[in-house]
Amino acid sequence: MVDGDMTPPAPSTTAPQQSRQDTRRDLTQDLAHKIVAVGPHAGAHRVALRAALTVAVPLLLLWGTGHLAWSAYATFGAFCAVYARNDPWRARVGMQARAGAWLALSVTIGAVVALSDHRAWLSVPVTAAFAAVGSLLSDHWGWRPPGPLFTVFALGACSAIPATGTTVLAALLVGSGSVLFGLVVSAVAGMLGARGARAGQDAAPTPPPHVRPTDMGRHAVRAGVAVLLAGGVSTALGIGHPYWAMVSAVVPLMAREWLPALVRGIHRVLGTFVGLAIAAVLLWIDPPGLVVVLLVVVLQGCVELLVMRNYALALLLITPLALLMVQVANPEPMGTLLFDRGLQTLLGVVLGLLVGWAAAQLLPRSKELA
Repeated sequence: MVDGDMTPPAPSTTAPQQSRQDTRRDLTQDLAHKIVAVGPHAGAHRVALRAALTVAVPLLLLWGTGHLAWSAYATFGAFCAVYARNDPWRARVGMQARAGAWLALSVTIGAVVALSDHRAWLSVPVTAAFAAVGSLLSDHWGWRPPGPLFTVFALGACSAIPATGTTVLAALLVGSGSVLFGLVVSAVAGMLGARGARAGQDAAPTPPPHVRPTDMGRHAVRAGVAVLLAGGVSTALGIGHPYWAMVSAVVPLMAREWLPALVRGIHRVLGTFVGLAIAAVLLWIDPPGLVVVLLVVVLQGCVELLVMRNYALALLLITPLALLMVQVANPEPMGTLLFDRGLQTLLGVVLGLLVGWAAAQLLPRSKELA
């Protein structure tokens, strides 16, 4: 400014630009930190032991009776063991009973869908509908882990295994039996003092998060849309195992805010692609049935040690676990399995994030994907 000139200086445009750059840098650093962060152990060994035992006994029984082809039904029923992982045992068993009943129904309906010659396409709307209802039930009952991920996995995978009337009955009995056994394991572990509670007393269970009815509807709609879109696109493209895309699509939506959703999506892709290398080695070895069962048991236990600490690390083991389950139930060429798993994961995560982003734009609510 020249002496005597009172004209104010032009406003600087560098301050807003610097602010935006700082914000982007902070978000990038926060994202990078969350991707590599490892959470506390938090008694995960107890959950791992219960989960491993819950899946071990049904699978060993199926192997011993020559019905290992039904292993997927048993494994999905056994997933009830991962709910309410650190709650007092009475509250844990209650939540596992409700979630387990829904899982057993999902397994059975998946087997019913598999009766159809058009199961590839029929599975898509049925799984999407179950995803929406599963989301509503999860929000209503306060299930932990939240969301319809296990519902989508159970129904989608079981619908891809060719079925007969006998296998539908097997799905009902084996899936329900695994759930019941899981409840017994959970109750016995609690009564033996796994929680360290005094005799006859429990600590207060973790209160479920409050979800408003309108939010329940939003969560259900976006879960159903994500599954329908991922399943429809992958099936139309002719890629095998569309349920892997459907599962991957709901993974980011388990988070309510954008950044955690993005982190889960990145974890899903990175963990899966590294896990494919481990899966390739195990599939190449082509272990016999009993060894596969033991591997599944060990992997399931190790997954529970990691899944709440860092999802990407858990996926290093979830990926070979899932592929071993598929190979036992319905053997396929190793290359096809690996290719489908990788491509469907990437497709599903991208579509899931897009659905979450679109929901945030159409129904904006603070930082939530709802």
